[in-house]
Amino acid sequence: MPLQTVAPQRLYRQIAEQVRQLMVSGEFALGSRLPAERDLAMQLGVSRPSVREALIALEVEGMIEVRTGSGIYVQRIEPPSKSVVTEADANTPAEWGPLEVMSARLLVEAEVAALAATQAHKSDLKAIKAGLQQMKLEAARDQVPREGDEAFHEAIAQACGNSVLLDTVQRYWQARNGPLFERLGDYFEHPESWQAAIGEHQQVLLAIEAHDASAARKAMQKHLRQAYKRYSASWRRAPAR
Repeated sequence: MPLQTVAPQRLYRQIAEQVRQLMVSGEFALGSRLPAERDLAMQLGVSRPSVREALIALEVEGMIEVRTGSGIYVQRIEPPSKSVVTEADANTPAEWGPLEVMSARLLVEAEVAALAATQAHKSDLKAIKAGLQQMKLEAARDQVPREGDEAFHEAIAQACGNSVLLDTVQRYWQARNGPLFERLGDYFEHPESWQAAIGEHQQVLLAIEAHDASAARKAMQKHLRQAYKRYSASWRRAPAR
């Protein structure tokens, strides 16, 4: 039999496949409740964020159901797909783990904001302000202010004057618009979190307007740390699909 290409799998995908195999083997029967996120992390020797990403991936596939206040239950059992995953597919932004993306953004976008504070022109500041204003309008309409959020961060990346960094930030947003991030947002985004994020964005804007690189870096770090915390909070009920 000819050998098939072996593609590296992201950690959350490896965890998801282990949990799936336990379902298939009968360890976790149909309708049964899975161990708590903390317990799964301890048993697998991985972080809770990685387990959370794996559970979100299994939920997107319809394998499990998250019931707020009750637990996570096996909803459907099927063997893993035998299709070959190419390395290119494994490295598309849609396959990036959401919390891993947040960690990367914290490192990169803090420096992007610092650069923007020293490089931004009037047109750049206008674009950043427009993104923030769009966020406020979307939130006022009780909509997830995602388009304004993306416009805000992309305008900052544009202002930093480095096309590679701009491309990097744009790829983060390709991941942000993928199914894993979208489902995670169903649980952890709500009007209170939007208003908190808008306030954090306002501080970033003020620092960039003042051309204060240190303050811009710190404001972006604070925003992305808080965003990570919001996505790592306790599970809450998500709307049905």
